[in-house]
Amino acid sequence: MTNHSELSSNTFSQITASADWKGILSQLPNAHALQSWTWGEFKSSWGWSTARYALMIEGKPLAAFQVLKRKLPRLPFSILYVPKGPALDYNDAALRRVVLAELETVAARERAIFIKIDPDVVKSWGLEPERPSPIGAKFLQELKQRGWRFSTEQIQFRHTVEMTVQRPEDDLLAAMKSKTRYNIRLAGRKGITVRQGTPDDFAVIAEMYRETAVRDNFTIRPLAYYLDIWQAFYEAGMAQPLLAEYEGDPVAAVVLVRSGSRVIYMYGASTHKERKRMPNHLLQWEAIRWAKAQGAEIYDFWGAPDEFVETDSLWGVWRFKEGFAGQVVRHIGAWDFVKRPFWYWLYTVALPKYLNLLRSRSKND
Repeated sequence: MTNHSELSSNTFSQITASADWKGILSQLPNAHALQSWTWGEFKSSWGWSTARYALMIEGKPLAAFQVLKRKLPRLPFSILYVPKGPALDYNDAALRRVVLAELETVAARERAIFIKIDPDVVKSWGLEPERPSPIGAKFLQELKQRGWRFSTEQIQFRHTVEMTVQRPEDDLLAAMKSKTRYNIRLAGRKGITVRQGTPDDFAVIAEMYRETAVRDNFTIRPLAYYLDIWQAFYEAGMAQPLLAEYEGDPVAAVVLVRSGSRVIYMYGASTHKERKRMPNHLLQWEAIRWAKAQGAEIYDFWGAPDEFVETDSLWGVWRFKEGFAGQVVRHIGAWDFVKRPFWYWLYTVALPKYLNLLRSRSKND
């Protein structure tokens, strides 16, 4: 644990060099890809400004966070967001308190309506019975005591499914549901092949992603958004596209993102073609194999239902991922520290209701 006097005599400093930031994150646990310099620079080209802060003692980083800032039009206020952060050893109670205090200070200094965090702090593992995390419970208590509010606006997936991949492939396959193993092998027998992609494939993957969104009824951003981040991650050595093909024709794809010891299945897309040949099963298996070959410890399936019931929008996605026998990991979710309650209510409650009313009227016109 960190010495309290050491913490009190040190302050956070702003980090402005990419090499410094990368070195800091490499020495911290829980440093997510969305805390990377690459992600911050990408978001800076899509309407946000970015600042990065680190707490150092004798040249060693103890904590860090990248905060995204969006200035609100015609108002002297901003909103702040720390995606999948901050990064620190959450076992250290004194450090947790110092970091929360710094986040609150940043919110005041930046004239924020609120600052949002959604760290990868585990609340519990598994389905039923859940296995609670003592650290998660303590951190939740600290957030509430300091006046942080649980946010209904979860920007990232709250829960996920993880697989430990540094095991023999036969063991990984044996743990899967028999139907999943069957579909993986069926895809190979039915002529599906999987290859590693390059940036030349990103346009094709983006079109597949658009088709997936229409078919599965979810909203996506402009395709340029995905093309930008895939290219940025690829150039930073963090991304690898994989494509499933039938007779040379792409029918499904994933873009994997590597961060530390974790590989994240962050983007997936498919067409309506050759679905009976089960391309997504073989594609997912090859993604797991790629993560294992890269030396990753964890393969993160990136997303699971908020509630494990058939009415949840992610139920179908969960049933697919469930077959690979990963572990359900429930996180504490996003939390807001509110500096301006009236404007927070206006921004999070009144304005969304007004916009929904306008949308419903336009549909009825």
